Amino acid sequence: MRLDVVTIFPEYLEPLNVSLVGKARARGQLDVRVHDLRDWTHDRHNTVDDTPYGGGPGMVMKPEPWGEALDQIIESGDDGDGAAKLPTLVVPTPSGRQFTQALAVELAERPWLVFAPARYEGIDRRVIDEYAERLDVYEVSIGDYVLAGGEAAVLVITEAVARLLPGVLGNAESHRDDSFAPGAMADLLEGPVYTKPPEWRGRGIPEVLLSGHHGKVARWRRDEAFRRTSRNRPDLIERCDPAALDKHDRKLLAELGWEEGPVSEPKGAPLSKGLRRRDRGLESDMPLRGAGDRATKPVDRGPERPEASEHDQGPRFGRPGGAVEE
Repeated sequence: MRLDVVTIFPEYLEPLNVSLVGKARARGQLDVRVHDLRDWTHDRHNTVDDTPYGGGPGMVMKPEPWGEALDQIIESGDDGDGAAKLPTLVVPTPSGRQFTQALAVELAERPWLVFAPARYEGIDRRVIDEYAERLDVYEVSIGDYVLAGGEAAVLVITEAVARLLPGVLGNAESHRDDSFAPGAMADLLEGPVYTKPPEWRGRGIPEVLLSGHHGKVARWRRDEAFRRTSRNRPDLIERCDPAALDKHDRKLLAELGWEEGPVSEPKGAPLSKGLRRRDRGLESDMPLRGAGDRATKPVDRGPERPEASEHDQGPRFGRPGGAVEE
């Protein structure tokens, strides 16, 4: 896989020379090229930003250097055989789709990614619109918190993608049991892990892990994944498909306070069947089949909160409202 990163802070990407990604580069499994956006400026100050049309705080990254940089990088994919190879453009942005393990898997299938991390208030929108007519463009956010720019997001996405490439991990099976991995761990957080010695400061390890019984170990790991997910990310339990649960799963989830029933959807959409906490249920409660739990009365949670405004929602970095500060 080839990765190109265009940035005004090339030194920010130096971590790509170490650890897993660095080893993949050394073995030739990952071709990473970092470019300084200022190399495509033509004034003595190497200007990459200007004031925003319509007024407002901050500065906006100019389209000219971005256009020249991306054009030259795209042209480098023509190896002379007449079949131009086109990259996928990845733009870290506060208004992008949330980066997930599923999206990492999707990007890992692309042979060539070009990252365009923004600074200041972001990149002139015309740049994104221009290249969306020629390339697949992914606008991606890594979460609901504040950053000064998109380079940190590039590091996160690159490591998540690189570890999925064939041969990058020492054990090809390593990522199969990751949090969010497809299969038995889909939509679940990975449970606790242990190594030698078998006892440390009076603390042992679960006996099942010493049993050598692969089926029991797999069951324990799935149970612990449910427990951790229920405690730390209940929203993921709510997304579980009840039809994918076996009898043991249902019994455990019932013990953890979950039940099957209609769940709320966006306004105007019909209710669908899913999982929810018993103390947060709707009317017409349906206990998990086989669990034997009785439905509980919904809790009165008081008046509804007003809906959040557009600027209160969605991943972003920078100042509130999606602004990006230098």
